[in-house]
Amino acid sequence: MSPARPITMLIAALGGEGGGVLTQWIVSAAEAAGFPVQSTSIPGVAQRTGATTYYIEIFPEQAAALNGKRPVLALTPGIGDIDVVVASELLEAGRTVLNGFVTPDRTHVIASLSRFFTMDEKTAMGDGRYDDDKLTKLIKEQARDAVLFDMTRLASENGAMVNAVMLGAIAGFARLPITIELFLAAIGGSGKGGEANRRGFQAGLAAVRAQAAAGTAVAGKKNAPATLASLEQQAAAAYPGVAQPIVIEGVRRLVPYQSTAYAQLYLDRLKRVAEADRQSGAKGGLLKEVARHLAVRMSYEDVVRVAQEKISPERMARIAREELRAKGEPYSVHDFLKPGIEELCQLLPPALAKPILALAERKGWLGRFHFGMEINSTSVSGYLRFLFLAKLRAVRPYGHRYAQEQAQIESWLGLIVDAAKRSSALALEVAECARLIKGYGDTHARGLSNYARIEVALIRPAIAGAMPLERAVDAVASARTAALVDPDGESLAKCLVESGAVAEAA
Repeated sequence: MSPARPITMLIAALGGEGGGVLTQWIVSAAEAAGFPVQSTSIPGVAQRTGATTYYIEIFPEQAAALNGKRPVLALTPGIGDIDVVVASELLEAGRTVLNGFVTPDRTHVIASLSRFFTMDEKTAMGDGRYDDDKLTKLIKEQARDAVLFDMTRLASENGAMVNAVMLGAIAGFARLPITIELFLAAIGGSGKGGEANRRGFQAGLAAVRAQAAAGTAVAGKKNAPATLASLEQQAAAAYPGVAQPIVIEGVRRLVPYQSTAYAQLYLDRLKRVAEADRQSGAKGGLLKEVARHLAVRMSYEDVVRVAQEKISPERMARIAREELRAKGEPYSVHDFLKPGIEELCQLLPPALAKPILALAERKGWLGRFHFGMEINSTSVSGYLRFLFLAKLRAVRPYGHRYAQEQAQIESWLGLIVDAAKRSSALALEVAECARLIKGYGDTHARGLSNYARIEVALIRPAIAGAMPLERAVDAVASARTAALVDPDGESLAKCLVESGAVAEAA
């Protein structure tokens, strides 16, 4: 069996709100997506004298990939084991916290701010209502992250039941491996009721997306900064299955490279790839490869990275152990560097770097002028020089190279998502083209140039359907192989002409 664990969801609703129908919609959508799923319910007494809860477990791997085996799914929720809590009313959300189902390291909460007062609140002398602000604060503090909005008001405005708004919020929160299209298909669209439910669904979906765009969703404790451990937990929960170990390793790579915020950007970028993976039926294979290449691309080699590596304790220990075989004897390490104009401009702001590089290109200096230097990395002065460069990590996000790399990464990810709409095999080949872009200086420039030629001549025409799918997949793979074998580009040029690429033939 796969090591993936089920995704667990607890729904807290009131009588007459259609919690059972909501549960059936989710189960139907999960089954349509091919995932093993199970649901149970605990019906409560009418109105507010008892809780009505529904429990769902979804195993996040295609049933077809389990070789006839079925996962064992639980019938009841466990304290501390819930991934997603959905509540149609604020006090019901508070009850899930009180019962221990909401935990800061795991549970995402989607809840309504609306209230349906209990009998004790109604019969109390004076104002017996619970403090909504305290309930909201409690939920935000105890949840990993939370989205709170008035579901009842949206349902009323759209003539729908609140369960349709809840389903739209679940789809918009994107914590289940189910597409929006499958959720809508589960609702159905026939008759007045179906139309109203679809309006309610869209209203809930839009509300969650609006909060995400405004940055108002609370992640765990509001003032708690992200840590490597919390990002690892987020990766494990958000990306179960075959890609999970790669995603976690990517987080571990990017935190020391830049920061926890940069690693969070990595996880956020993978969301649309995960969606493309599901829609294309790649069963996690596309997500796994993109996660691997994306971590490498985001940790590109620049002067800061080189400096970090030169003085890393692991490197010094390896040199002493494997190359010098030193056993307590003194030794020194001399590093020879040859930065060019491009490397020297990497950390400059784009507004300053661009005119310098443009002038160097007009004068023919790019690739020709370098500044050779020898640095004793084991001396105090040499170590401090590298340490100073390594500390420039803080200014890296404001530099010219950073802006270039992020724009190129976004373009590459966009091509992968577009390619997946045609075929997961084509998307995988586009992802693998990231192998061409590596190193720095001349090596990086040649790889980037080769990738650009493949993108224009093959990838974009293939996505547009200008060539048969099977031929397109083979052509991209062959061109990439040719570029890797001969970085200078001669083999790639021949391959592109043989493939019939219009851009090269012309």
